[in-house]
Amino acid sequence: TSIEWYDFFLYGTAAAIIFPLAFFPQDLPPMVLLIISFSTFAVGFIARPLGGIVFGHFGDRVGRKRTLVVALMMMGVATTLIGLLPTYDSIGLAAPLCLVLLRFIQGLAVGGQWGGAMLLVTESAPADKRGWYGAYAQAGAPMGVILANLAFISVSASMSDEAFLAWGWRLPFIASILLIAISLYIQLRMEDTEAFKALQAEQAASPQQAVAERSPVFEAMRRYPRRILLAAGAFLSVQVTFYILIAFVIAYGLNSPTVDLTRDELLVSVLVAAAIMMPAQFYFSGLSDRVGRKQIYRWGAILTGIWGFAIFPLVDTGMPIMITLAVTMGMVLLGMQYGPQAAYFTELFATEVRYSGASLGYQIGAILGGALAPTIAVLLWQELGIIYVSVYILVAALLTLWCLSQLEETGGKAL
Repeated sequence: TSIEWYDFFLYGTAAAIIFPLAFFPQDLPPMVLLIISFSTFAVGFIARPLGGIVFGHFGDRVGRKRTLVVALMMMGVATTLIGLLPTYDSIGLAAPLCLVLLRFIQGLAVGGQWGGAMLLVTESAPADKRGWYGAYAQAGAPMGVILANLAFISVSASMSDEAFLAWGWRLPFIASILLIAISLYIQLRMEDTEAFKALQAEQAASPQQAVAERSPVFEAMRRYPRRILLAAGAFLSVQVTFYILIAFVIAYGLNSPTVDLTRDELLVSVLVAAAIMMPAQFYFSGLSDRVGRKQIYRWGAILTGIWGFAIFPLVDTGMPIMITLAVTMGMVLLGMQYGPQAAYFTELFATEVRYSGASLGYQIGAILGGALAPTIAVLLWQELGIIYVSVYILVAALLTLWCLSQLEETGGKAL
C-alpha cells in the first residue's frame, strides 16, 4: 500500500507546486490556477467509490490478493504516464484533459487497493491484536507521504529551480514503475486470507447457493446501507484534515505573504509529520485492542477539531519548527482515528460482503471529505480568511463524532 499511496500523494504535492505552472494557461491569476489544479486532484476521489465497487465485487468473488495486484498495476501505469505527459505549452487543452483522465485511473486503483490490503492483514490477525495488525495496512498512507515528499525534495535539491520546473518534477512519477515492479514481486508471493478461503470452501460445498447469491456490492448495500453511510461519515475528519495538512498547507505556505518559506522547507515539515504519524498509528491501534475502537477514534476526532485552530497561527510564524509542530501534531491526532480504522471497518461487515462494504464506506468518506478539501480550503482562505479553514476542520470532526455515536463498538468481535 505504501507504493500505491506514494503514487496517489505525488499528485497532491505536484498539484500544489507544479501543475498550476505546467498544465494550465498562464494568463490566469495564480489563485485561479491553484484552485483549478486542486480541482483535478479531486477527480481521483470521484473515481474512488467506483474503484471500491468494482474491486470490492471481484475481491469478494475471486479473492483479496488478485484484485490488489490488478489495482497496483493500474496505479503504476497511470502514474508513470503522468510523468511522461506533455505540458500545456506543447499540446494545449489536451494536456489538462489527459491529466484528468490519468488522475481518474489513479482514483480507480486506490479505490480498490485499500480494501484488499486491509483485509489481507486484519482477517488473518488474532481477534485480540486485530487493531495492531491493521495498523500495518494503514501505515501505507504516511509512508506514501514520506516517499512522495522525499522524492520531490531529493530531485529539487539536486538541480536548479528552472530545471526542476522544466523536467525534474517528472522523475518521481516515472520512478513509480520501478516501485510497482518491487511491489508486484511481493504481492504475487502472498496467500489469500483464511476467512476468504473458508468462504470459498463453503461456496464450493453449496454451488447452487453460491450461484444464486447476488453481487457482493449490491448485497452489502442491501444489508448495510446505514452502516456504510455512517462509516463514510466517520471518515470525514481524517480526510478533510489530512489533505489540508499535506496539500493545502504547502500551497498556503508558498502563496501567503505572511509565510516566507521555500518549497523544500514545507515539504520537509510534511515529511517529518508523516514519519511521526506512523508509530503513533501503531500505538493507538494497539491501544484500541485493549480499550475499544470507538473510544480512541472519538478522542482523535475531538482533539483534531480543537487543534485545527492552532495550525495556522503556528504556520503564520514563518518558522520551520513551528510549521513542523503544527502539521506533526495534526497528523498524530489523525493517527488516533486512522490507525484503528482498518480493524473497525473490518469488524463492521460480514465476510461475504466485507471487501465491498468496507471499501464503500472508506471511499464514499474519501470523496465527501478529501476530494475538495484543498479546493474548499483555498476558497475559504481567499473569501473569508484563514480562520475559516480551521472552522472547516472542526465541522468535519463534529460530523465524524455524530456518525461514531451511531455505530456499535466492535473491538474483539469474532469474524
